[in-house]
Amino acid sequence: MELKDEIRIPAPRDVVHRALNDPEVLRQCIPGCEELEQLSPEHLAAKVVLKIGPVKAKFAGEVTLDNSAAPESFSLTGEGKGGAAGFAKGGAQVTLTEEDGETLLSYEAKADVGGKIAQLGSRLIQGTAKKLSGKFFSKFAEVVAEQTV
Repeated sequence: MELKDEIRIPAPRDVVHRALNDPEVLRQCIPGCEELEQLSPEHLAAKVVLKIGPVKAKFAGEVTLDNSAAPESFSLTGEGKGGAAGFAKGGAQVTLTEEDGETLLSYEAKADVGGKIAQLGSRLIQGTAKKLSGKFFSKFAEVVAEQTV
């Protein structure tokens, strides 16, 4: 499954980049996030509860960040296990472009799912993933905008 989108955030690029690396900001914005712990500057551990169609599961996983091209872009990879519900793994490339004091955040993400979740069908999974990413980025833009006021 692939996702691609962009969102304009009313804050300078360095502020957006900092927020994308702040576990507390991310915890507020990730739908269903129960815990988010920074293990090192590049590694995060998370517990997230998600409902995809009729399947509700708690996923535990880790995310690795690559900030070598910061603040213009960064990438992340991760994997989560949801017990009998299955697993999800994938990654994303994020690009931050500053325009007139605001930031255009563009991303391309790829994910694979397995287990019961994969049996739900790609259309339901794709729709849910798009909805969850939309919720994340709209909440993220709101939180970052509040911080820059």
